[in-house]
Amino acid sequence: MSTPTATTKYAISYKLNGERRFEFAQLQSASSEEAKATLEKMHNGSDDKVTDVKVSKAI
Repeated sequence: MSTPTATTKYAISYKLNGERRFEFAQLQSASSEEAKATLEKMHNGSDDKVTDVKVSKAI
């Protein structure tokens, strides 16, 4: 049996093809690299460009 990894809910602000957007995601850390990887998985299969990723802890 594997031990679950601790995650925290974060708010992610980013631009998708130049348009400002916001998402919430469970992440292990507040790193923009982890957040960008998560966003790219969410928009998988499209030619959308994710930029200007900023992560903050959700209230």
